[in-house]
This record gives sequence, structure tokens and C-alpha cells, in this order.
Amino acid sequence: MLVIGLTGGIGSGKTAAADLFAEHGAAVIDTDAIAHEMTGRGGAALPLLSAAFGADCLAPDGSLDRPRMRKLVFADAQARKKLESVLHPMIRDQVRARIARVTQPYAIVVVPLLLETGAYRELTDRVLVVDAPEEQQVVRTGRRSGLPEKEVHDIMNAQMQRAERLARADDVLTNDRGLAHLRRQVGKLHAKYLDLAKEAGRATGSPAPG
Repeated sequence: MLVIGLTGGIGSGKTAAADLFAEHGAAVIDTDAIAHEMTGRGGAALPLLSAAFGADCLAPDGSLDRPRMRKLVFADAQARKKLESVLHPMIRDQVRARIARVTQPYAIVVVPLLLETGAYRELTDRVLVVDAPEEQQVVRTGRRSGLPEKEVHDIMNAQMQRAERLARADDVLTNDRGLAHLRRQVGKLHAKYLDLAKEAGRATGSPAPG
């Protein structure tokens, strides 16, 4: 089965692109969604996070206090590494398990820091970058999450620079002209990925699922 790693900077439109692939019938596995499951009330990662950061890392409802942790990890590189050392192995294990259950011809695995960490490269066959101008990233992120502009820029600065991300992409979705334009590009890539999945099936001697 063909596995596409979908990535892009904050506010680039990764979720919108993944939703459009899902409309075409692709399997979509979102690492952010998995992280939210694991850090929500009763989530599997909470005991380890509480042990690593103390009970103060939890919100009153028992879930992870995400605003507090976000500020901590962007201000303290060691705290970020500690958080990643707890969450990332658990998320990767869940991604592997979900890939193994996919019956569609190909899967989209959404990983915001796919290129920064390199942690999912052994699971993915191609890198798809969703790209948008930086000013649009700032506006979209502020509108969606209410983060102040400085905090958005801090997050962007902690991610890979746009030019390097594009240079390392196998495929690019340019998300600067609205949903209809993005939809057309996704449709073309969906057809391409179906062809690649069939080729992969022929190469292994087994038909692609679907």
C-alpha cells in the first residue's frame, strides 16, 4: 500500500487538504488527532506526562493543559524534548497500527513536523507539502486558534523554513487561492496516487486494495 506523508507549516491548510483526500476515499491518519486522543481526559499519555511534568500540566478536567504546555515547550527546548520523548513513540505506534488496518489503495498520514523530526520517513513513500504564503499562515492561524501574531511567528520559526520544506517535497499543494483551487489540485493528486498504488501492487505481485 502507498503511504503519503502530508506536512506543511502552521496555518498552511493541512487539515483542509486531508479532508479533501478523505472525500475521495483515501484513508487519513492524523497525528494531531491521535495526540489529542492521548492527551484528552483519560488519555493513555496522561500518566506519563504527569510524571514527567508534574500534576500542574493537567487542566481542571483532567486533560492536558495544552495552552500551558504550548507556552512551556516553545520557551524551553529541554521541555519540548521531554514532551516529544513521551508522546512521539506512542503516536508512532498508533500510526503503524492504523496503517496496518487500512484497506484503501493509499493512506495519507498527516504529520506537521514530518521533515523536522524524520520520525515517520520509514513509514511513508512520498512527502506531500501543503504550502501557503507566510502572511496567510499568520492570518489563518490567528483566526482559527486566536493566538497572537508573535506566538504564531514563534511557532513558525521553530518549524522548518518554507524554502527547505518545498525543496524536500515529492508533491506540493499550493493553498493560496481558496478551497476550490485546492480541491482541483487534490483531485489530480488523488488520480496520481491511485496510479502509483497500482504500480506498487504490480511490483509486489499483489493488487492494490480497493
